[in-house]
Amino acid sequence: MRVDRATWFLRTRTSPRWAQVALADPLRLLDDHAHLEKKAASNALDLIGHWPELTLQGKRPSSPPRRWVVALTRIVRDEAQHLGRVIQELETRGGRWSKAHRNAYAQELRNAVRTGDGPDETVDRLLVSALIEARSHDRFAALADVADDGLGELYRGLMHAEAGHFLVFVELALEVRKESAVRARWDELTKREADVLAAQAPGPRIHSGEP
Repeated sequence: MRVDRATWFLRTRTSPRWAQVALADPLRLLDDHAHLEKKAASNALDLIGHWPELTLQGKRPSSPPRRWVVALTRIVRDEAQHLGRVIQELETRGGRWSKAHRNAYAQELRNAVRTGDGPDETVDRLLVSALIEARSHDRFAALADVADDGLGELYRGLMHAEAGHFLVFVELALEVRKESAVRARWDELTKREADVLAAQAPGPRIHSGEP
């Protein structure tokens, strides 16, 4: 099912002030961003093994449907390419990629995933992935408007891919459950996402809170 992006939206938008604060320490921002790209690639790769147990057509596939595999492996490829670009920008500016990383925002969203029911868990994992991509698009757009030429170009180049990934995750969710159920769950999760983001401390991180 093709998704009209205008009808699936976040409850809050990022302010220019957030971007100014985040860009005050570009090396820490890029380091955080690189970890997020790596985790996004790992998440999409893991989702390949969580194909729906029962499709809307009543089929019970014994292996991942071709559409499922193609869509998610493209996201894996994109995120890996983005990781390379971000690390290159970090190193060009004299930074080094750290080994340890924690993203409380993403972890809180993943804590909302329902477990114990295959289709519901699959839908939740897809929608949480979509939320993270949508918020990243929102953040990249804010950064592109404020950043210097180098970082502005980087984030302008990446923001459209995030929007595309967001749509893919929603489209896959709509192959698992009816649209009414997916939209109802989206409404619940967008409220949680807004609350989780508001609780984050400000700073040079992609998913930090507003200053």
